[in-house]
Amino acid sequence: MLCARPVCRYRARVLTVTSVNVNGLRAAAKKGFVEWLADTSADVLCLQEVRAEPEQLPEGVRQPEGWHVVHAPAAAKGRAGVSLYTRREPDRVQVGFGSAEFDGSGRYVEADLPGVTVASLYLPSGEVGTERQDEKIRFMDEFRTYLKALRVRAAAEGREVVVCGDWNIAHQPADLKNWRANQKSSGFLPEEREWLGKVFGTEAGDGDADGLGYVDVVRALHPDVDGPYSWWSYRGRAFDNDSGWRIDYQVATPGLAARAVKAFVERAATHGDRWSDHAPVTVVYDR
Repeated sequence: MLCARPVCRYRARVLTVTSVNVNGLRAAAKKGFVEWLADTSADVLCLQEVRAEPEQLPEGVRQPEGWHVVHAPAAAKGRAGVSLYTRREPDRVQVGFGSAEFDGSGRYVEADLPGVTVASLYLPSGEVGTERQDEKIRFMDEFRTYLKALRVRAAAEGREVVVCGDWNIAHQPADLKNWRANQKSSGFLPEEREWLGKVFGTEAGDGDADGLGYVDVVRALHPDVDGPYSWWSYRGRAFDNDSGWRIDYQVATPGLAARAVKAFVERAATHGDRWSDHAPVTVVYDR
């Protein structure tokens, strides 16, 4: 039995998915993640920037009761790392997306659940003028090809898809507070924004008249607002002033996106209550 709480009756009717960059799971566990995990009503939890081998994690985080967990750490110790926690045991799990360069980098894991494939993504952050930005562009190029194939495969199987995670790109000015000052910064470069637009199907490219046709679920439910932001620098008073970026997305196929009934960022009450520099992004899908 996966859950004895009354919320399980609610889960029979909906699928609740939460995604969060934990900025080091061992550190987050000491700051409040464990308590948050015990209280969440999510059916699926996608983590990024875990930065730990499974054996380095406390038992209550590595394999908490009531969850099926797959950890995909990076080959480079102490870097990146993604995880998936599901209330139901997945039918299939896949680490990586068939990339010779990136499959060992702890940046992608997906799982098949009934009717839906859920993935946790940690896209490289990049840094203008450095190899890190070149790496980010290479990742984006390969991953776009995979996203196209994933949607085709899922459609053939009668499945929906949602790719959750830290995409490390703010798509539009509404997605970051100080967009004018960041037009030459990694995460808001024109070529990055154009790439994400092609994922969402808002810009043509490479022979795809309408792009890939995925949907930015949070933006679809909140079309006319700034944010809601999901990352705030620890420097200065960014969190207190809500001077943030919206770079954590749930990107879904149209059929699943159309069933999203509620989306919200679980922003901490105060700066001191934060257990990461990101906040959980949660979407409730009507099944």
